[in-house]
Amino acid sequence: MTAQTAGRAGVIGLGMIGGGVAVSLARSGRVPAVYDVRPDAADPLPGVPDVLASPAEVAATSDVVMVAVVDADQARRAITGEDGLLTTARPGSTVVLLSTVALPVVRELAAACAGHRVGFLDCGVTPGDKAADHGMVAIVGGDTEVVEAARPVLEDWSKKVVHCGPSGAGMATKIARNAVTYGTWRTVHEAAALASAAGVAPARLAEVIETADPLGRTLLQLLGMRGEDGKLPEAVVRQITPLMTKDLDAALDLAETLGVPVPAVAVTRERAADTLELPSAVPDAAPEAPDHDPDTAYRRGLALMDQVYGPGFSDAMPDAPTGEPFTDATVGHLFGEVWSRAALSVRDRRLLVLGATAALGRGDLIRIQTEGALINGELDARQLREATLHLALYVGWGNATAVRTGIEEAIAARTDAPPRA
Repeated sequence: MTAQTAGRAGVIGLGMIGGGVAVSLARSGRVPAVYDVRPDAADPLPGVPDVLASPAEVAATSDVVMVAVVDADQARRAITGEDGLLTTARPGSTVVLLSTVALPVVRELAAACAGHRVGFLDCGVTPGDKAADHGMVAIVGGDTEVVEAARPVLEDWSKKVVHCGPSGAGMATKIARNAVTYGTWRTVHEAAALASAAGVAPARLAEVIETADPLGRTLLQLLGMRGEDGKLPEAVVRQITPLMTKDLDAALDLAETLGVPVPAVAVTRERAADTLELPSAVPDAAPEAPDHDPDTAYRRGLALMDQVYGPGFSDAMPDAPTGEPFTDATVGHLFGEVWSRAALSVRDRRLLVLGATAALGRGDLIRIQTEGALINGELDARQLREATLHLALYVGWGNATAVRTGIEEAIAARTDAPPRA
């Protein structure tokens, strides 16, 4: 089938999305054959003909059939059931799945269609409320030639067809897009709760956001910053990191003061370094049985120092082993062969060191570790203050006072706020 012969369209399922697709097709002059479990489902849809008796009848008269049912089981019945599409679909026709289902289901249905020499496209759609107005984006996964053959039909109900990649890519992109939507909803919920607790009407928060960024570009700013290699430029990340962590720390402090739970904000702060893909420039982790090559271990140690304590920390160290035992052992053995081992993360090892250092009552050393944790987004201010209380029960109140001093000094240095009294 070529793009020129992809003329006849069918739609299975006439809910908000499927019904809207059918209306858009009818308005485009490509009146579809339709099926729905409700015999009268087409009655309120302008230009859409009466419902046929089964999906099989739709496939018998269609080149491209859109399946817009609720879930995976309904999709299976519509496509592979006793009177499903594949019982009458001609080789070279195409099934386009608009329903959001798991990727294994996509693969299952694609394989079933392939067994009948029928093309299959997974096609996420958004926004669903614009289906009847030719206003949705078709988010397509599948073979290029199948996509191009079906494109004339897809373009008759969508404002844009985005071919995301091979089979499964459309569904994965739609699921990822949903994660952005619902993740944003959670963040907005927490932000509104925080504003309300501070005496600010949520409408004022919405007004500020909509006025400052009416097109919502901030939401996708991180994606737009990526270079041709798909990575975030290191210079940009280094510039953003302190601002992001400072602002999130301020949000967590306000939430703590007002007694507002903000778990999404806390996770965002904890994972700030991951979000920004903060480059560490650390060589491969040390093997579980180190080879003790001093030059390799030393280079790895310098890189680990910067990862543990922040960029530039290792600048105070010699570039290569000097023969001075303590410095060489600190860089090459402690960091190059122990901190770099893969069995524990940097965060895990830092917590161990914080506990050991707390027992010594060394607030100055606690501050160094705390600053590293804050720079890397491993721990936030609230978690560090909770750690102070927890450690006090184990190392004694006197030592915990020194721990608290070091932690508060580090927090103040990172947030430009005075230490707590």
